[in-house]
Amino acid sequence: VRSGDHQQRVDMVVRLRLQRWGASHNPFYRVVVADSRAKRDGKYIERVGTYDPMVDHTGRKKVTMNFERAKYWLSVGAQPSDTVA
Repeated sequence: VRSGDHQQRVDMVVRLRLQRWGASHNPFYRVVVADSRAKRDGKYIERVGTYDPMVDHTGRKKVTMNFERAKYWLSVGAQPSDTVA
């Protein structure tokens, strides 16, 4: 860096949010860690779980989560979206 040049620090806000997959009328979501500026279904840093809102034959919705990785991302400042929280 030459004298007179200023480096700007870019703060990246990382969020835990849902990324939509599946077909029309049959949604399936991945719980991902992504830069808040990325598109909803765009690039992500890490996938930490899934969410299937369609009820199965027992009447339950299916959620899988790697809690260890989710806790790590929350501990380093990632913010969950309203839906994930």
